[in-house]
This record gives sequence, C-alpha cells and structure tokens, in this order.
Amino acid sequence: MRRLPNGYGSVCKLSGNRRRPYIVKKTVGFDARGYPIYNIVGYAATKEEGLEMLSAYNRDPWDVDRAKITLRGVFDLWVEKGGGKLAESSKKSLRSAYRHCKHLADRRYKEIRPYQMQECIDGAGSPSAQNHVKVLWYNLDRFAVSLEIIQHTRTDVLTAQTVQESNRIPFSPDEIHRLWEHSDDLWAATVLIMIYSGWRIGELLGLRKDHIDLGAGTMQGGIKTAAGKDRIVPIHSLILPLVTRWMQQPGEYLISNTAGGKLSQTRFREHWREVMALIGASHVPHETRHTFETLLDSAGANRKCIDLMMGHKSKDVGNRVYNHKTINDLKLNLELITVK
Repeated sequence: MRRLPNGYGSVCKLSGNRRRPYIVKKTVGFDARGYPIYNIVGYAATKEEGLEMLSAYNRDPWDVDRAKITLRGVFDLWVEKGGGKLAESSKKSLRSAYRHCKHLADRRYKEIRPYQMQECIDGAGSPSAQNHVKVLWYNLDRFAVSLEIIQHTRTDVLTAQTVQESNRIPFSPDEIHRLWEHSDDLWAATVLIMIYSGWRIGELLGLRKDHIDLGAGTMQGGIKTAAGKDRIVPIHSLILPLVTRWMQQPGEYLISNTAGGKLSQTRFREHWREVMALIGASHVPHETRHTFETLLDSAGANRKCIDLMMGHKSKDVGNRVYNHKTINDLKLNLELITVK
C-alpha cells in the first residue's frame, strides 16, 4: 500500500482481541522531549475504514462521521477544543469524572441512552463525584449538539445526590488567642498566617517567596478559579513578623519542608494535627479561610474588598485591576481585624 504523505496521519492496529482494533490518529505537535502529540480521530474495525476516517478528518477535522463517532471521540474532541469556557480547575474535575464513563468509551455517542448516563452518575460514589459526572454529560451533550452528532440534549432527566452544605466552624477568639500564645512555634504561626490571609491550603503551599513583597506588605498567589487566581492579599500587620520568619527559611516556597522544598499537603496536615492538639481544638485547614471571611465581615469590611481577598467572584469586582488605590483599600479593610 502506498505510503501516506507526511503529516497526513496514520492507522495502526492495536494488540489484543478488539472489536475495533485500528486506531486512527494524527500528529498535532511535539512535546518538550520531541515526542509526537497525537489527536485520536477514532477507532475502526478495518484498516480501510480507518483510512476513510482519516481522509474525512483531513478534509474537515470537525466533519468526522457523526453517526459513528464514539464517546471517546466526542470526549477527545471536547478536550482538544478546550473544554468550553470553564475554569481550568473545573476542566480537570470533569476530565477526572470521565473515568466513571470509560466503560462506554467505544459506544457510538448518539446511541448512548440517558439511563446509561445515569448509571455512570450513580456509580461515581460521593455526591461531589456524582455531580462532576452529571456536569460532564451536560457539557458533552451540548458539544455533541453543536457538532450535529445528536439533535438535542438528553441530560435534563439526569440527577445526582445533593452536596450537603458543609458545617464549617470558624476559630473562636479564644482559640485564636491560644494560637498567639504559641506563635513561637513555626506551625502554629502558619495557622495564624492562614487565618489572617484566607489562603486555601493548596494556595498557601504554592506561594513562592518571589511573589511576596515584605516592603509593600503584599502576597500574590491563588488557584482554583478565574477570580481567585493570582490575586493580591495584603499582609496583616499582626502576621508580618510570622511571614518574615518563614521568608528567612531556606527554599523557594514560603512554607517549605526541612530540605527547603515544596511541602506536601500530607505532611502539612501532620503539622496541622500537632497544632490542634497543642491548643486543644478540632478544626480542618479550610476553616481558617472561613474564619478569615467571618472576621472581616464582623469587622464591617467592604464586601468588594472581602471578595477580592477571598478570590470570590463579585458583581462589583469589575476587571480586578490591582492599582495602588485598590491595594490601599484592601489593606485598610484587612486592618479592621483586631482579634488577637
């Protein structure tokens, strides 16, 4: 058989006993090591069928045989297209949710029935996981409609367990006072940094020292959402000495391990439990964030400033440009917290 032109793509037979053993793929780029990055066009029963799919894909990458495209094909195209206008953290959750649907990967997408989608949701386990699978089907169905693979969405009838509202309990003034009594302990000081800054555990551990300006009194970091990413949080005057102490430790991250490297969440939680035992309290790390918001709200801080420091989406936030006036406003509102 004549060799296919460079850049055209390839049809290769996979090992094992498969109903559709030929994988149809095309190189769309190369990684940092020079290895090819493939776009999987689909799977075929014969090489001839695979070549036809590849020919159709080269004519129009979005004009793959709509009647035959599988769940895997739709999912791969959805990922390639960027997953819609979702935050990167949401896309990651939905890509993880796909594993609960993989047993349908080779099923033609248009033939998947709502009850099969529901079975994937029910089998996901926790309410949170179920909701991620439900949202994935919703996104894939809308995407499939846009490609005319199906005529209308089938997800209106899908259900998932309700995620129960968490019972977050803020640190009491007495517990905060006990933390200050032990602020010479580096890890008790770390808990105080979280209480007076509102960082999530992953955000705190990801804070690099070159994003902390002790002179300007600011920290910049954040993950998870568009509103929370790369946000600026002032350093409260009470915790400035605590942050300074960590800045003097070795390593590129504010909170580092004994070797100066990035501290894992598992190791951090071990230190956390030690601090809770030290002050006779029972809290989870995320409750420092709830405490931060509660302290600001109780002190009468401006809601827009609270949202900016928390990384919450707010109607009043606008374009989130942190000019000099905005940072001063954040500092003034943060210093309203006087609990110690």
